[in-house]
Amino acid sequence: MNKKNPSLSIPYIPELDNLSSEEIIHKLDDSGERRTIQCLNWKDQYPYAPLTSIAVAHSGTHIYIDFFVRCNYLRAVNYENNSHVHQDSCVEFFVCPTGELPYYNFEFNCIGTAHAALRMDRKNGTLLSDDEIDRIKRYPSCGTRPFEELEGLFSWNLLVAIPLDLMGMKYEGKPIDMKGNFYKCADLTAAPHFLSWAPIDTKEPDFHRPEFFGDITLE
Repeated sequence: MNKKNPSLSIPYIPELDNLSSEEIIHKLDDSGERRTIQCLNWKDQYPYAPLTSIAVAHSGTHIYIDFFVRCNYLRAVNYENNSHVHQDSCVEFFVCPTGELPYYNFEFNCIGTAHAALRMDRKNGTLLSDDEIDRIKRYPSCGTRPFEELEGLFSWNLLVAIPLDLMGMKYEGKPIDMKGNFYKCADLTAAPHFLSWAPIDTKEPDFHRPEFFGDITLE
């Protein structure tokens, strides 16, 4: 796979911290940066590709990401912090705040349950504590109660606000260059899938590959 890494400039919208969740979503729709999560890196094994997009901005204190998904299967079995949310209908944001290792993996199922860690790779990392995870604001359109898999036509969104200082970052009015990727997966649904924003060149699905992260800048 010989493709240039994609890039994303995240706009600065300071008033986001003072808006309601609905107002934030509208603001991101109007003024945030939009991208689709559509790379089918393993299309022979996993051809299903639910429509997935993000709208993103930052306030100087938080990164706001509104994930939107349209899919045929919906699952939210996991409800405890750092449980296996990737098995459910899941969206993810992995980021190297300095552009170099280590990286953070933030994973959320459709009811907002979070799995988050600071990692060097898939096998070596430190899970964020319950108190740290509680600082991540989550607004799931599906509610917060767990449920077994449903089949049909579903549209859902999850708005998350990740504090910059949770990642050791401080915004001082100057651009910050990072590396990262956005993902959509659902390992244990009837239609398992593994989509990414920045393409990944591996034989099997593996999101923990920072060498394939795209360029992200906080403006």
